[in-house]
This record gives sequence, C-alpha cells and structure tokens, in this order.
Amino acid sequence: MKFPALAGVALAALFVAPALAADAPYLLKSNLPYASPALERQVLDIYTPPGAKNLPVVFWIHGGGWQAGDKTSVQQKPQAFVERGFVFVSTNYRLLPQVEMGEIFRDVAQSLAWVHRNIAAHGGDPRRIFVMGHSAGAQLAALLCTDDRLLRAHGVPFAVLKGCVPVDGDTFDLPAIITTAETRRRAHGQPEPKSTHRVKFGTEAQHRDYSAVTHVAPNKGIPPFLILHINANPDTTAQAQRLAAVLKAAKIPVKVVGDREANHSSLNANLGLPGDACTKELFAFVDAALKP
Repeated sequence: MKFPALAGVALAALFVAPALAADAPYLLKSNLPYASPALERQVLDIYTPPGAKNLPVVFWIHGGGWQAGDKTSVQQKPQAFVERGFVFVSTNYRLLPQVEMGEIFRDVAQSLAWVHRNIAAHGGDPRRIFVMGHSAGAQLAALLCTDDRLLRAHGVPFAVLKGCVPVDGDTFDLPAIITTAETRRRAHGQPEPKSTHRVKFGTEAQHRDYSAVTHVAPNKGIPPFLILHINANPDTTAQAQRLAAVLKAAKIPVKVVGDREANHSSLNANLGLPGDACTKELFAFVDAALKP
C-alpha cells in the first residue's frame, strides 16, 4: 500500500492560516508539505512566537514504534520553547508497514532539510537547529545527528545542528537490544512476538547500519547530545549509557540524565512543564549550546 500524493486542492484545504492559539502565545502553521509531490504524512507543523526573526529551532520527531503516532502529540513543548524564544517544528513521517524503515529515515531527513531551507521565512535560524525525539523518534533523532549521509543527501551540513536530545530510546545499538530481548525471552521460555526489532529493522547488516552507535566518529561535526531516559527501564538505561560511551570515546560532548519518577510516556509528556527536572536539564543544555 502506498500513500497517495496530496492533490493541490486537498492540500490547500489542510493548511491552517497562521493564528494565535487561544491558550498559547504562538502562531501555528499546520500541515506544511516538505516533499514535492507531498504524500499523506509528509507534512509538518511550525509554532512561532509573534514577530519571530532569526530564532533557534527545535525539530521534534514523534514516537510510536515507527508504526503509529502523530506530529500533534507535543503536549506543552511548543509553548515552553516558544516562550523561551524558539521556533518549534513537529514533523510527521510515513509509517510501517506501508513503507520500509529506510523510507522513514529518508522522510525525517527530507523534513529537516526542508526546515533548513525554509525556516527563515517562518522566523527561524537555519544555522541553529536542535533535533529531538521520543521513543522511536529518539532513534530517528540520534541517527540523523550521527549518520551524516542522510542530511548530506540534501546538502545539509552537520554544522547547522546545535544539539541532539533523544528521549527514552532503546534502539541506538540495534544488535545489542535485539540480542538482549531475544536472550531474555529464551531464558523465560517466552515466544517471539510477530513484530520485533529484528523484523522491523531488516537484515543484520541493516541492524548495524540503522544504529546511531555505528556512525559515531570524531571530526564529523556531530553535535552535543543530551540523552534522557527513565531509570525504571533497564533497556533504555543501557542504551542511553551505550550511546553516551561511544560519543565520549569520540570526544563528543554528552550528558545522560535518568528520571527516577517518570515512566516512558510521562517523561515525554512532562517535558516543558514548570518544575520538571528533565525540562530543567533540557533548557540548560540548549542554553549552553547557544552560547557564543
């Protein structure tokens, strides 16, 4: 099954004219296509402060196991970043099983490239972009910021990326998480589910190629990382530490922060809320990355 291209009339009907949200101090432009012709999910939303000009940009990638989720699931993040003087972008991408995993990677790379080329017209600075994502979006964010082939295909240099924030991902090292999960199931006599990371990510060669740790190396221009995870999940904790160790070995700045109170969903939902510990870490990270 392929997603249909959006007809011009239908696409125009999707757009929401820039307007102040009723309960938030931002302008929202919805369903802007980042491909031509745009397929059904190749669209993004842009949240901007009124009068925005040359502001740093957050590029957000939603989660959902690469087979669900939507760009509108952003909770308080747009308002929190807009109030701090950012443009906030949230993107959709095509999903499994309608497309293969490689197409998902190319979608988010194409979306980020569109932002780099066009965000100045929406008040953003194309040379100051932070890439962030939750769960499956964490894997996509980390891969975009380590495998330079994805953005280089669109003429986007790593130099425009000021930071990467993967939130509670478990797939920065796919061979490790696949081995861990399969060993655990064998040890407990559990059957293999139909939809596993091994199945979703293809061959063993693809498992390595789709892992952010594979592409970390010094002198590539990889941006600093803030890796957020929950302490209650041994897999996301181990994967966070694994990615951090590889980044440290390559002398790339990285900080790992574990949340002792949150679960997988609430860690994401709480980002942007006043008093949230991981939000404080997040804002400290972006502030430091933007210092001259």
